[in-house]
Amino acid sequence: MELRRIRHFVVLAETLNFHKAAEKLHIAQPPLSVSIQKLEAELGLTLFLRNPKGVSLTEEGAHILPLSIRLLQAAEQVEQTALEIREGTNGSLRIGIVGSTTQQLFQKLVSAFRTSYPKISLSFSEATSTQIVQAVSSGKLDIGLIRTPILASADVNMQILENDHFILALPEGHALADQPVRLSDLADTPFIVYSSEHARGLHYAMMAACQSAGFSPKVSQVAVQVQTVLSLVESHFGLALVPSVMENINRYRIIYKRLEDESAIKRIGYGLVYRQETESMATSRFRALASDMSVRT
Repeated sequence: MELRRIRHFVVLAETLNFHKAAEKLHIAQPPLSVSIQKLEAELGLTLFLRNPKGVSLTEEGAHILPLSIRLLQAAEQVEQTALEIREGTNGSLRIGIVGSTTQQLFQKLVSAFRTSYPKISLSFSEATSTQIVQAVSSGKLDIGLIRTPILASADVNMQILENDHFILALPEGHALADQPVRLSDLADTPFIVYSSEHARGLHYAMMAACQSAGFSPKVSQVAVQVQTVLSLVESHFGLALVPSVMENINRYRIIYKRLEDESAIKRIGYGLVYRQETESMATSRFRALASDMSVRT
């Protein structure tokens, strides 16, 4: 069944006159008459009664008319939605997020994107940076907000959003709480470190920072998520280097300290991973907004 014939039927039902309907459709009257005849044959129904003054709808035609109007409206909606998807103003995005990005960057970016593109549905999956990179590479996610550096090897593109640095997290009441601290002073201090398997970027950055300060950390515990690291610090299992954005977390038994030799500490940050060769316009618009916000920040 051709939509063109349904449209011819609806216009003729509105005008009840072949001449007027043909003018409205910008076609000649004979092709319109043939189109209606073919539709009637296809449906096995008589839709119009012909008379010298024009036509009138049969009972069957009157029953079919509202369904035909809804069908045309649905077709128009499909065309409009397809256009919006091509333009990146409609559709869906599957976004991977690593835990600590939710502290500031995530809320600001997602809130701004939803305001600018309300027709794009967003779904989120929380995972480690390595897992997110792998999911984007395999097509399970469209884009990912990750911590950098990332050591996983995968077929993805990266866009750096923010540069960050480590700060020291120590439990309330610790002897160093009220003193200036250099990382090089902590060679004999137990550390909670990041998993070399599941948090490779932070593990590498922390180990490199300690080695630049002249020591390899004494490992008391190993964790994957920064929030877990902070919980272990809070429970006096050791100290930890955490991204500075974590200062915004109100944990009343944690003290954060800037390190005096911060300039020698390995840099970390946040970025987006995506696949340029398969990215949709919605993904491109998300990246553009993220880039704009990172510049303004």
